[in-house]
Amino acid sequence: MKKYTLLVLTAFLLSSCTLGPFALVPTATPEPTSTNTPTPQPSSTPVLPTQTYTSTPTLIGLKTATTTPSSVAITETQILTITPLAQITPNTPTAAISMDGFISVTTSLTEFYKAGECEPSTVRITAQAADITNTAFVLLFVRFKSMAAERTGKWTIIYMDTIGAGTYLHDLSTSEIREDAYFTTSWVEYQVVATTQAGKEIGRTDIFKERLTMLACVPTATPTSANVKP
Repeated sequence: MKKYTLLVLTAFLLSSCTLGPFALVPTATPEPTSTNTPTPQPSSTPVLPTQTYTSTPTLIGLKTATTTPSSVAITETQILTITPLAQITPNTPTAAISMDGFISVTTSLTEFYKAGECEPSTVRITAQAADITNTAFVLLFVRFKSMAAERTGKWTIIYMDTIGAGTYLHDLSTSEIREDAYFTTSWVEYQVVATTQAGKEIGRTDIFKERLTMLACVPTATPTSANVKP
């Protein structure tokens, strides 16, 4: 047995020497090749972290507390400018006057003096009739009305003068009005009526009240050379 083994080994060695360049050469393991992988450049836009929101449960029936504003100090000037409601006077328009048969009725003044030494002592009342063709006369009714009591004087009738085109006027003095002696400072109420030539009424205004005032005339003494002493 030993001889057989020896023979096999000897044959193997001899065959190795005989093959020469055909002998088995161990295959070389290739070395790893380095690869240049580009490194990404940092971006100029910062990457923000993703925000995580936690939902807050809503409690049914729970009322959110409301912030009550603190009291604001009011200055003394502001207090003085506050007007109590009871002292506010409503802007009540003047009652409209019926102008049946007339376009307009006007006065040159709203107040004048009782006939005497004070001026102005007359007021011009002008009426514009609507029916120019049929209007022949325009009558002015005037009377006194006390400012202190529910007392009125008697009506006075005055024919107004025409200046054409349906326009009539009159310069009124308190000396023309009846019961002049019983009134000092008072209202002068007036009304205008238009009639035809036959006396048929074709126009009548309402009574104008509290629009024309007669003032008391209190003359002031003027010094003269007779009562001035050196």
